Amino acid sequence: MTTQKKTGFDNEQYLKMQSEHIRERISHFGDKLYLEFGGKLFDDFHASRVLPGFMPDSKLKMLLQLKDDAEIIIVINSSDIEKNKVRGDLGITYDVDVIRLIGVFRRFGLYVSSVVLTQYEKQVSADAFAARLETLGVKVYHHYRISGYPSNIPLIMSDEGYGKNDFVETTRRLVVVTAPGPGSGKMATCLSQIYHEHLRGKNAGYAKFETFPIWNLPLKHPVNIAYEAATSDLNDVNMIDPFHLEAYGETTVNYNRDVEIFPVLNAMLESILGKSPYKSPTDMGVNMAGNCIIDDDIVSKAARDEIIRRYYIGLCDRRKGLISDDEVYKLELLMQQAGVSTSDRRVVAPALAKEQATGSPAAAMELPDGTILTGKTSNLLGASSALLLNALKYFGDIDDEKLLMSPHVIEPIQDLKVNHLGNANPRLHTDETLLALSICANTSEDAKKAMEQISKLRGCEVHSTVILSQVDERTFKRLGVNLTCEPKYGTPESRAEET
Repeated sequence: MTTQKKTGFDNEQYLKMQSEHIRERISHFGDKLYLEFGGKLFDDFHASRVLPGFMPDSKLKMLLQLKDDAEIIIVINSSDIEKNKVRGDLGITYDVDVIRLIGVFRRFGLYVSSVVLTQYEKQVSADAFAARLETLGVKVYHHYRISGYPSNIPLIMSDEGYGKNDFVETTRRLVVVTAPGPGSGKMATCLSQIYHEHLRGKNAGYAKFETFPIWNLPLKHPVNIAYEAATSDLNDVNMIDPFHLEAYGETTVNYNRDVEIFPVLNAMLESILGKSPYKSPTDMGVNMAGNCIIDDDIVSKAARDEIIRRYYIGLCDRRKGLISDDEVYKLELLMQQAGVSTSDRRVVAPALAKEQATGSPAAAMELPDGTILTGKTSNLLGASSALLLNALKYFGDIDDEKLLMSPHVIEPIQDLKVNHLGNANPRLHTDETLLALSICANTSEDAKKAMEQISKLRGCEVHSTVILSQVDERTFKRLGVNLTCEPKYGTPESRAEET
């Protein structure tokens, strides 16, 4: 039995090409390059799903090849701190993610020089966060709101515009500007720095590293449609770069926000540098991912699968009251453009069939070798927990009839949950199931063997016939399992757990 998915992307080629291309761009500017890093720097799971073979930490590894020349500035919008904005894929607030990013970068030997608080208006929570950063030995700088930004260029390029911002002291040729999420102010930070560098007689340039949309793939390629689905909440729309087409007669793909801001950005660069080095938004980019796709069929299928997953996530978010009908309609339109439907997700039908046969919530999993397993609800376990155990048995070649966990282990946990912790649902969640299994592994060879299979769950596909609790969602995410759910709650108890 194979547990490896087919590869459509050459990760080693990507690391080599990408680092070389960034070095080349640095050399175009005399003293310094400010590189805006879009997307996730070291945990880009979207890219790894739609480009099989792309490792989630690829961009980090690429940056490590440049680490002697590089330093990192992390940018966070002060309003996002005030609003406790949450990073959806990890379930943590942006300020907490900044702390996490600093820790990860430092562990890899990368130099984090500072954090910039953008849109700063003396917010109490922003000041408290700045104080916390300073106790960690991180320098904090403030950038302010500019009236009429980004169109009022004379004001922006003045002492009352970028001139009012703190100048971030940097010491290396490559300054990577990254953030916990979109809307943090990365581009404005780069431009503010270039403005200040120019005042100090330094030649500094700007470039952008954004993996998606992939500029040298067709506009309606599934990978680019999947990017639109992933950013449906931002209203990003892929489009042909009209500036690149006019300047070079070449068709390339960008997205609406970069195309819309380009005339303003170009005018700013001209104001600072005397002449803009770029004729189009595509010119600004340094992304080489499109050159490293080695099997378009594999990549296209993976991207179509992602579009369906995003649709299910949208349906559930609407059921939870988190998004509007319009966002779901947009996802439906993207599914039509990609030529896919929910029936193309192989785990959906088996999960629904199991629910119909048992009369209770169920779940199904597709393994890398194409095998479909199901899990049903019982008195002891929820369907997701049962499914996890069934998968671990399969990977470990353990008889399906064997019990991996004794009821004598499960029942005390249920007693604790219901009679002491006030839970209405006595069934074990996925995290509780794995803990119970780890306890049983001390005395059971089968349980120990099952525990040894956990890493094989990464990349598996799961569909639940009901919206899962946050605990179960988080467990699947940590296991690297791609989860979708029907947009309904199983029981009043399960909805109470969700809220």
